Amino acid sequence: MSAARRTACLIAAAVILDLVLVMPNQAKGLVVGAVLRLPLELPVILLLLAALPRGVAISKAVRAVLVAALVAIIALKLADIGTYIAFARPFNPAVDLFMIEAGTRLGISTIGLPLVILAALGGALALAALVLALWWASGQWLGLARGRIARPLTAVAAGLGVLAVGAQISNTLPLPLRATTSYLAQAHWRSYIQTRADLKRFRAAAASDPFARSAGLFDRLEGRDVLIVFIESYGRSSFDTPLYAPTHVATLKDAEPKLAAAGLAMRSGWLTSPTAGGQSWLAHSTLESGLTISDQTRYRALLASPRRTLFHLAAAAGLRTAAVMPGITLSWPEGPVQGFQTILAAADLGYQGQPFNFVTMPDQYTLSAFDRMIARGPDAGPLFAQIVLLSSHAPWVPVPEMIAWDEVGDGRIFDRWALSGDPPKVVWRDRDRVRDQYRQAIDYSLQAILSYAERHSDNPPLMVVLGDHQAAPFVAQNDSRDVPVHLIGPPDLIADFDAWGWTPGLVPDAQTPVWPMRDFRDRFINALSSLPIKVAQ
Repeated sequence: MSAARRTACLIAAAVILDLVLVMPNQAKGLVVGAVLRLPLELPVILLLLAALPRGVAISKAVRAVLVAALVAIIALKLADIGTYIAFARPFNPAVDLFMIEAGTRLGISTIGLPLVILAALGGALALAALVLALWWASGQWLGLARGRIARPLTAVAAGLGVLAVGAQISNTLPLPLRATTSYLAQAHWRSYIQTRADLKRFRAAAASDPFARSAGLFDRLEGRDVLIVFIESYGRSSFDTPLYAPTHVATLKDAEPKLAAAGLAMRSGWLTSPTAGGQSWLAHSTLESGLTISDQTRYRALLASPRRTLFHLAAAAGLRTAAVMPGITLSWPEGPVQGFQTILAAADLGYQGQPFNFVTMPDQYTLSAFDRMIARGPDAGPLFAQIVLLSSHAPWVPVPEMIAWDEVGDGRIFDRWALSGDPPKVVWRDRDRVRDQYRQAIDYSLQAILSYAERHSDNPPLMVVLGDHQAAPFVAQNDSRDVPVHLIGPPDLIADFDAWGWTPGLVPDAQTPVWPMRDFRDRFINALSSLPIKVAQ
């Protein structure tokens, strides 16, 4: 091989290794300037390879470990990019591995199985190409230094390695010379260890419940129903973001005089969700349990604990409990564990219309089916139910329109909207279109639940209407995890919450105190119980 070709191969190999090392773990870092940084790990790797002898087993082992480590780093960075886009946080291997399956199912429902398979094959080919490229690159520098120079080079590599793995170095050296990859690996390892320790503390908290042996709870309800209604992806952006506030605030303000004329009172506030962009069940279980359920591992720990949810406590007080879950399309053994005596999943709701992509049925149908399938009234006994509204779930296309309630029927009337418009794979090419579809979807969900409240004003339940989490950051246009929460119901019941200091009406004031969502359970129980137990505020 000529000297020029050999030099070109060495440069190309170094560039390949450099690109892996300088690749950022957030989408905003994917800029041309990133490649101008010189990561400290690069000279460590090159000098180490150059000092190793060719043709011996130890050298092959070192190369194999190096390639595996770099592939793992790339996978970790890609996972970070994905979770930052979707959930505004880095990937945590201790609790997030389940997302692979969940993401696959969401992809199948959104773009179809063929495209998901094609993407998986493309990913497998890209992985194979990366492994081959890294193996080739490491081989180019292997054994480059022979004889007496090998040991000094190894010593230099070791010295640089000590610098590269020090977290402090990443904060003190100039940006072009930082050991960003080593720092990233250390940060994730620390996060993993901290998460495992945190889970031990969480399990202890889950085993301790101030209401576990309480009696006489919810007596202020005096036999009236409670409906806890989650609106998917309904967050603070509906009030703070100019793209959405004019539409959503107008819908809420338009409903206020109608509900007041129907004899209903309203209060609104803010809660901070444990999640953003998705994983709605974490918000549901946080509100129910009074504990922060911020990841799948905590969720599983909660299910395995003796912690009693709002629904366990309501059942113990003599209320019937139910969950209306149009997004549940598979078996849901977690439901009874969370205190639900009756569960209406997607297949149980009797919808005969076409699905709205991932959204199995429109919200107006869900609410209509709930009325039809769950007995109400004095003879049936008081009800404590959770209803999850799904129309505002991504991909937000198509969006139905409100119709007369007596025309809902078996849902086939909604086919005119379910089969209209561009599919997600077209809409999602344009972020502005995605945001506008989100605006319309949230507005439809708000119209549906507010119309439902007005429709039931003759025998009104106490309704808690809230968002589960903000939409993904590129849609929400802010990093807040706050969600609005509205209390709608008979004035005497709503008066029990006056001490909370929430804003009258349906538009929470920006200065209204924000509570962690975990605080809601205990405060709610206390407000509706004559002999409340004092809990941490």
